[in-house]
Amino acid sequence: MSNVTSGDRRVRRHLTAEIKSSLRDLRNQLSMLNRQVGIQLDLKDIDMDCLDLISRHGPLSPSTLARRAGLHPATVTGILDRLERAGWIARERDPADRRAVTVRALPDRGKEVYRLFSGMNSAMDSICADYDEEQLKLLADFLRKSTDAGLTATRDLSASGA
Repeated sequence: MSNVTSGDRRVRRHLTAEIKSSLRDLRNQLSMLNRQVGIQLDLKDIDMDCLDLISRHGPLSPSTLARRAGLHPATVTGILDRLERAGWIARERDPADRRAVTVRALPDRGKEVYRLFSGMNSAMDSICADYDEEQLKLLADFLRKSTDAGLTATRDLSASGA
């Protein structure tokens, strides 16, 4: 790295700071979008987060959902009660172990969510259309690594009790 100039390092620091700032802006923007969708659907933010986890990774046991969401199991029970009453999920007994329960999202209700996010999905399709396959692979890799870094930071912070 001896041929890297201080100007190169300065540009790199600036670009890295710009990426971090953009990710924060994106997080805020997506949070506002999710809040608006939640208002339309009469769902709390945390309920939407859990519904998304169930939709994407389900069926799940309530304890697995609690772990993935970083929530206390008793909190998840309340969330699942609300989602079930509103017709978003179904709790089902595991045929192999009648004591075990799994939770799955109901597909008809998922169509409502998809409809409300269709504007953002269309915008993302248009943005991605401007990139070639190699660029899309790079972006997907960056986002996957960023997500993993967030997961690690969350686990570390949770473990430290800070």
